[in-house]
Amino acid sequence: MANEQAPFSSDMALRRAAAGFARPTAWRSALQLVTSFGPFLAGCAAMYLAYPVSPLLALALSLPTGALLVRIFIVQHDCGHGSFFTSPLANTATGRLCSLITFTPYANWGRQHAAHHANWNNLDRQSAGSDIYSACLTVREYLALTPWRRFLYRLPRHPLIANVLLPPLVFLLLYRVPFDTPAAWTRERWSVWLTDLALVALFGSLVALFGWREVLLIHVPIMVVASILGVWLFSLQHRFETSRWLGHGDWSFVEAALEGSSYFQLPPVLHWLTGNIGFHHVHHLNPRVPNYRLGACHEAVQALRPVRALSLRGGLGAPRLTLWDEARGRLVRFADVAV
Repeated sequence: MANEQAPFSSDMALRRAAAGFARPTAWRSALQLVTSFGPFLAGCAAMYLAYPVSPLLALALSLPTGALLVRIFIVQHDCGHGSFFTSPLANTATGRLCSLITFTPYANWGRQHAAHHANWNNLDRQSAGSDIYSACLTVREYLALTPWRRFLYRLPRHPLIANVLLPPLVFLLLYRVPFDTPAAWTRERWSVWLTDLALVALFGSLVALFGWREVLLIHVPIMVVASILGVWLFSLQHRFETSRWLGHGDWSFVEAALEGSSYFQLPPVLHWLTGNIGFHHVHHLNPRVPNYRLGACHEAVQALRPVRALSLRGGLGAPRLTLWDEARGRLVRFADVAV
């Protein structure tokens, strides 16, 4: 009986440790708004100033500015989890403000993302939706498909398509319509259309002030950079070399959080830039932990149960891991599967 109780007690200890950090601090959240929006808006201003002098210089500035946009997306992400402020109203207002910068409808994306947190790395509950980045088939399921269906499955998951071509299309075009939003989600569908109206007003004003060419050639590159970086981060959060996918009734919340979500070990400046989302394992352990407390939460959890780190080099190769090999108990590439 004692042996049967041990895993449960361990899980409870881990969840209690994470819960101790699930409290936003008003001044830290306010400071993060300043350090997120401030540098990003400064980058945009620098691009507008540079454009008349050198369009190529303005284009080069889209790299750091786009990277800074990832940090604003993390603020929106935290607001959706109710973890950025204690006030639901403040979370909603801030999340909606972020959505005008990220081009991502706040309520619609937030509810879709909540569904992800209810079901990840679970081979028995694969999503039938449009998420190709945190879902995968088993090798057996893949080989059971017809050659044509296998081709259709592989095509959008090719690294160049999934991580370079699709991300800008998703954020710039697909998020303009409720393409995968259930009809019953009335509030979320309205959030898409209202975000579009607000974007028309915002960028219509910018066009009136600066001209359509300047606005187009400044903000589209920013979104291209941000979407590619953001989707790459998202794609390796559950598909990496040592990730565990569980099925046949073996799935558990804590196991899927710590063994199925990545601890992406980055230099401090990159953790700052990406809003600490590299500590994704503790984020799944408790989504109410604000991003600026994830590092401390990781240290507390690591003391109870160490998890292996994913290196930057490993993160670069992770998007190629697309199928779960049940025989070998690990993720593999399409090239590793004999057809």
